[in-house]
Amino acid sequence: MRSFTTVTPTLHATADRSRAIYSLKLQRDKLKQYQKRIEVVLAREREIAAESLRAGNKQRALIALRQKKYQETLLSQTDSQLETLQKLVQSIEFSLVEKDVLYGLQQGNAVLTQLNKEMDLATVEKLMDDTREGIAYQEEVSALLSSRISAEDEEDVLAELAALQAEQTGTKLPEAPSHALPEVERPTPVAAEEEEGEVAPEPARPQRERQALAA
Repeated sequence: MRSFTTVTPTLHATADRSRAIYSLKLQRDKLKQYQKRIEVVLAREREIAAESLRAGNKQRALIALRQKKYQETLLSQTDSQLETLQKLVQSIEFSLVEKDVLYGLQQGNAVLTQLNKEMDLATVEKLMDDTREGIAYQEEVSALLSSRISAEDEEDVLAELAALQAEQTGTKLPEAPSHALPEVERPTPVAAEEEEGEVAPEPARPQRERQALAA
């Protein structure tokens, strides 16, 4: 008779966990590589924004800064997601969250693919192209970023734009006070009861009147 080896669910779970851990390691390693490479792109985008401001093209400067902010946010979100997945993989109840982990890994791969596309310096240089084709590309990027940038990120973009403008004009941005304003002393109110209880002093009587009373 032939004997068959039965694979227990525990062995299956261990193998699945090992594969998930390995996939996570690959994604984290790739993300670290991208973080180093994209620093060059982010620096160039800031340069483009500064050059555009000097040329009087505020709209192009905004596009460059929005693209920079989008890429920074993408990196941050991916790193946070991978950290969350790492905790799920190490969870004792891995079998209960296995589907979530696999879905997260798929999403991670998709984002890393997108990040890889964002690291092309030649594409970034198109932001400086003044040809009809270049302007059309800039309009396309602007429309795309408008749906990807949150209101909070847009505030950061405008703040960075203001900082660049301040650098070029030599003006200093107003700083928020670092200490609390001193409290103003308020006069101690006089109690109404005290005011009512006080009796006004009797006015002094003339000397003749006092003598008449004495007589």
